[in-house]
Amino acid sequence: MEVIAAIAEVVSDYPEVPLVLDPVVSSGRGDELASEDMVIAMRELIIPQTTLITPNSLEARRLALDESDDNDDPSLEECARRILTLGCEYVLITGTHENTPQVINTLYSQEGVLRSDSWQRLPGTYHGSGCTLASAIAATIANGLSISEAVRDAQEYTWQTLSAGYRPGMGQLIPDRLFWAREDDEDEEQK
Repeated sequence: MEVIAAIAEVVSDYPEVPLVLDPVVSSGRGDELASEDMVIAMRELIIPQTTLITPNSLEARRLALDESDDNDDPSLEECARRILTLGCEYVLITGTHENTPQVINTLYSQEGVLRSDSWQRLPGTYHGSGCTLASAIAATIANGLSISEAVRDAQEYTWQTLSAGYRPGMGQLIPDRLFWAREDDEDEEQK
C-alpha cells in the first residue's frame, strides 16, 4: 500500500498529464496479485486521478465490488459505471477472460459506451497483453490522438503483437511488440 500511496503522490504533481492505468490485480490465469487493502488504496488514491483505466473483466468486477450490494456478479456495464464513479474519465474493459467467441473490448465514459470493438480470439494464453495495450494507448494519446482514436489504434497494434506472439519457453505466449520491424526484415530477405 505504501507503493500505491507513493505513486498517487507523484502523479498528483502532474494533473495535466493523462494517466493510463493497467490495474494488475490478478494474473492472466486469474491468480490474485493484490490484497483487498491494495485494491481499496488503488480505488481511493489512484483511480480518481486516472484518465483511462484498462481492466480485464475479472479486474473490473473486483474493482467495482460494492460491499453494500448483494449482486456480487454485476454486468460489465455496471462495473464500468461503478469504476467511473470513483473519479476516472474513461474505462476500457477488455473481454479476454469472457467466454465469448470473439474478444469484445468496450470503452465507457460518463455518457455511456463510446466504442465497442471485437477481435478474433487467438489460441493460447498471453503474458503482457494488458500492459502492451495500456502502453500503446498512452503512446497514442501522447501523439495527440483523442481517447477513442487512441483506443482504436492501440487495440489494432496489440492484436498484431499477439498474433505474432512467441513462446520463449514452456509458459505463456509473449506479445511480439516489434512484429513490424521483423516483417520488414523478412521482406528484405525475400528480395
